[in-house]
Amino acid sequence: MTDSKLSNFLTEIIDADLASDAHGGRVITRFPPEPNGYLHIGHAKSICLNFGLASQYGGQCHLRFDDTNPTTEDTEYVESIMNDVRWLGFEWSGSVRFASDYFEQMATWAEELIGKGLAYVDFSSVDELRSMRGSVNEPGVASQYRETDAAENAEHFRKMRAGEYPDGHCVLRAKIDLSAPNILMRDPLLYRIRKEHHHRTGDTWCIYPMYDFAHCLEDAIEGVTHSICTLEFQNNRELYDWVIEHVTLPTYRPRQYEMARLALPHTVMSKRKLIDLVEEEHVWGWDDPRMPTIAGIRRRGVPPEALRQFCHMIGVAKANSMVDWGKFDYALRDTLNAQAERVMAVLEPLKLTLTNVDQAVEIEADLWPHDVPGEGSRTLTLDADLWIERSDFAEEPPKGWRRLAPGAEVRLRHGWVVRCDEVIKDATGQVVELRGTADLETLGRAPEGRKVRGAIHWLNVHTAQPASVRLVEQLFQAELPGATQGTDYRDELNPNSLQVLTGAQVEPYAAAAEPGTRFQFERCGYFYRDPNDDELVYNRIVGLRDSWSKQVKTEAPAKPKPKAKPAQRVEQGPLVPEHLRADVDDLIRRGLSEADAVRLCRDQPLREQWESSLKAGAQPSEAAKLLLNDLRAVRKTSDSMPGLRGEQVAALLALLGEGRVARADKGTLLSELVQEGGDPLEIAERLGLLDRSDSVDVVALVNQVIAEHPDEAQRFRAGEQRLMGFLMGACMRASKGRADARELQQALRQALSRT
Repeated sequence: MTDSKLSNFLTEIIDADLASDAHGGRVITRFPPEPNGYLHIGHAKSICLNFGLASQYGGQCHLRFDDTNPTTEDTEYVESIMNDVRWLGFEWSGSVRFASDYFEQMATWAEELIGKGLAYVDFSSVDELRSMRGSVNEPGVASQYRETDAAENAEHFRKMRAGEYPDGHCVLRAKIDLSAPNILMRDPLLYRIRKEHHHRTGDTWCIYPMYDFAHCLEDAIEGVTHSICTLEFQNNRELYDWVIEHVTLPTYRPRQYEMARLALPHTVMSKRKLIDLVEEEHVWGWDDPRMPTIAGIRRRGVPPEALRQFCHMIGVAKANSMVDWGKFDYALRDTLNAQAERVMAVLEPLKLTLTNVDQAVEIEADLWPHDVPGEGSRTLTLDADLWIERSDFAEEPPKGWRRLAPGAEVRLRHGWVVRCDEVIKDATGQVVELRGTADLETLGRAPEGRKVRGAIHWLNVHTAQPASVRLVEQLFQAELPGATQGTDYRDELNPNSLQVLTGAQVEPYAAAAEPGTRFQFERCGYFYRDPNDDELVYNRIVGLRDSWSKQVKTEAPAKPKPKAKPAQRVEQGPLVPEHLRADVDDLIRRGLSEADAVRLCRDQPLREQWESSLKAGAQPSEAAKLLLNDLRAVRKTSDSMPGLRGEQVAALLALLGEGRVARADKGTLLSELVQEGGDPLEIAERLGLLDRSDSVDVVALVNQVIAEHPDEAQRFRAGEQRLMGFLMGACMRASKGRADARELQQALRQALSRT
């Protein structure tokens, strides 16, 4: 099922495929999780996309478990993933599929590659394999086992499968290209030995295929037409295609497409980190409402419709970016507004005694506001003894206060206008009770001659039911947990991410509702009665928009003063604070502008990052610009700067300076570096951002472009020099940005000089 039609670059691809009958008019997608943990909100995006595309085009979506690593997988995760998919509102086509269903066929294809001389068994150690891989600057080194003949390799592979070799003794590698620019293509691993019990096949197998070998073959076996991955698998597509091209397939070849993954601030979505949070008991389990797991989101009370709406809102893009949680909150409120009945609850009770009330009054209160379709009401009992929210009383109210205060009047929701006459405190000075009077003539109508501007919610002390309320906030204080140098992501957990109010009170109507019911507690937010607790417990799903806090933060602006006439410009004195003057002058002498020098001197952590970058070989002005401007643009805030090591900054600047990464890709690379850490060169390689000029035949490319644009080439030769820009642009597009611009221009001019 899907809530609305998708429209993105993937639908354009599918539309084109259908128009050309590329896959016989079929659309088959798949959702292929590894059963080594619980799904998180990022997986929800993938679920909605893959199942949504299949539904939109009348196709199929397979649920397939990539169970190729027996050391981390478990049936518990299989069952939880199936539950999550169904809870989101989707049903897979046919039976549940597993990579382990195809182990026999995969082994046969591995033997085929061995027979063709395209795979060999390597007995090198892990360290030797790593060292032979080479680097971006150096090609890989051939293993001593690379030229073993096919018959001997087939025998070794048979022994691997028969369990005659111990774990880690050898691996099966593809024989591709040790000088390939894409390091992944330098004889990658296809099989390894794992003598572990598999959750489905038991001890039948002791060799298991690597993901990059298995993934494409699973797609081929199932007839998948559009295999959609996230951007970190962009480089893997070359290996995906290589495997498909070199084995005998039962059907047509599948194709892989990449999209941006979902990134959200103040959380982590690495399975390893989520497992750590659970096992180290930073949270109570996978379904803790603070967790970004689908189980946690469901336990919090989020409706599946809201999560689907959020995934539809954020869309599908080709570049990674950070999505604000505000969009998720919007989807929640928009969905819950039409689903949740309105009732009252007091989260932090303060007693209000109305001294002039001697008889209870029953009133009928609607469960739905007038602008929301919905019918029904419940009975409320007004009495002398009431609970009100402690935060609705101020002994010394601020300007603009519209709630209860000594001598002030407010209206009780659905009830009377009341006035506070007396404040009762305990021995410590804590307010424990308010006493006041009710205007008994104001039930259901406005008081004559008085303007009452505020209304508060309440409960009858004698009928209200005690409950516990969980208020859930962001799990991490830092926007990017663990991004700061020397900081572990666990150190940035928010100590106030879960607040439990054990003394809350709720209406009898809400207390009697079935577990799993969602309500709007008026003026407090949307809440969910937790069905997994024996006691009366409500989890806050999302708060309401707080107009009062906005009012406090943004006081009414003063009336604008008349614009003064422009004054003559006068030379201003130095803008540099005196105590920074010496430091600023020193940085100016080292090559910085005064403005950059001042900003660095005012931010000691940033200054230390800059100094560290210089020690690693970065140029002073370039390092300053990157830290002061580009890094802030990535983070979109100046309050919490990420920590980059000096060598990371220097390496990134070197890639840009040498032209190996285009300036246009700087933000993408920097964003990934901030989020994931690591080596800029390896990240650029993984994201496919490295310049590939060494793999481009510039002369052939130029000749091709001239052949495609003969009129423009002839006009250039006739004297229209401005066409050089047009032809250069065509060449750069043809090389997909991989060719060196200077080399390309030189080759183009030489070719155009020939008649």
